Amino acid sequence: MIENLRKTDPEVFLAIYNEIERQHNNLELIASENFVSPAVLSALGSPLTNKYAEGYPGKRYYGGCEFVDVAEQLAIDRVKKLFNAEHANVQPHSGTQANMAVYFTVLNPGDTILSMELSHGGHLSHGSPVSFSGRFFRVVYYGVNKDDETIDFNLVRELALKEKPKVIVTGYSAYPRKIDFEKFREIANESNSYLMADIAHIAGLVATGLHPTPINSADFITSTTHKTLRGPRGAFILTKEIYKKDLDKNVFPGIQGGPLMHVIAAKAVCFKEAMSEEFKTYQQKIVKNAKKLAETLKNEGARLVSDGTDTHLMLVDLRPFKITGKNAENLLGKVNITVNKNTIPYDPEKPFVSSGIRLGTPALTTRGMGEEQMEIIGKLIAKILKNPSDESIQESVIKEVKSLCEEFPLYKELRDSFKYESNMLK
Repeated sequence: MIENLRKTDPEVFLAIYNEIERQHNNLELIASENFVSPAVLSALGSPLTNKYAEGYPGKRYYGGCEFVDVAEQLAIDRVKKLFNAEHANVQPHSGTQANMAVYFTVLNPGDTILSMELSHGGHLSHGSPVSFSGRFFRVVYYGVNKDDETIDFNLVRELALKEKPKVIVTGYSAYPRKIDFEKFREIANESNSYLMADIAHIAGLVATGLHPTPINSADFITSTTHKTLRGPRGAFILTKEIYKKDLDKNVFPGIQGGPLMHVIAAKAVCFKEAMSEEFKTYQQKIVKNAKKLAETLKNEGARLVSDGTDTHLMLVDLRPFKITGKNAENLLGKVNITVNKNTIPYDPEKPFVSSGIRLGTPALTTRGMGEEQMEIIGKLIAKILKNPSDESIQESVIKEVKSLCEEFPLYKELRDSFKYESNMLK
């Protein structure tokens, strides 16, 4: 298959080969990224991509769906078991589309959403004015306390009772602490609101019991499959049986056409992997690694938002280093450490500059790295941030990064195959 790609389209072949090498040669610390297993990759590259399957298992608008029905039903059954859910829809192409489907199930244009402010850890699809969610609906924001930088539940309750939102959104893209879903449920009951929990970032932790589950608290649960869950790029929705019919029709034909059956098959594989003891051990290592990385950075003089982490990610306030998130992202990128700039609560900088960076440990943990490596990496990051103009330090850090990458290789067989084929282009 790789030979065919190289012969048919050498430009795309090289783009893929170079990306595989980039992933191997860089320390991936973007909290929303991970590396899927070879089994997931195999499902993604399968001929299931050829099949149109509008509708749902057993109720398709096309013939010839008997085998893709098996794949989708496996994904549905497995994710329901994984999270102890009554109903699951595994067709959403992305987390944003999963959120859109929920909104369209219970909201009309102009209805009110109460969600976390983007700069405090929320997500674009939770009501940002640049997103459909902020254009179609009225959005009211809550945030974190200034003193401890954790969710301000007094503000959540005050706003819920005052604004009477149709939907309260919890679950975030840059919040390092555990979420009290039961407290959100209490507030939703008081304000007669639906509760939606977006667990895209913490799904792997929730599935293995390392983070409280929203299954008994939320009316709707949305999640991506490609972060801590370590599956393909895509999403799913969990809900109660009473919402099943309305939800499903708002996914298809409401906002999507034909489902991506190769991706759904890959989701089924990822859900099976997530049921294993090895996966639970992996999630435990993610959390331990995050704590060690956070501890190391604090020891090196960094300030962490909320003073640490309970999950897989952390927000680093860079102001003690007198450097912006944008500059830090660029500097670390030069030494093969991949991070993303990120606003911190009450950030004085603009979002495209920001005062912080977001770091996460899922991808490095997948490579087999542990607490010893997290301490090394934390010190390397601090060394760069403290000496932004020292090229000799940058050169030494690059060498240490490459050494770590070689010690914990990524996709070795795939890399070897692409390297062999690339020689044919010379």
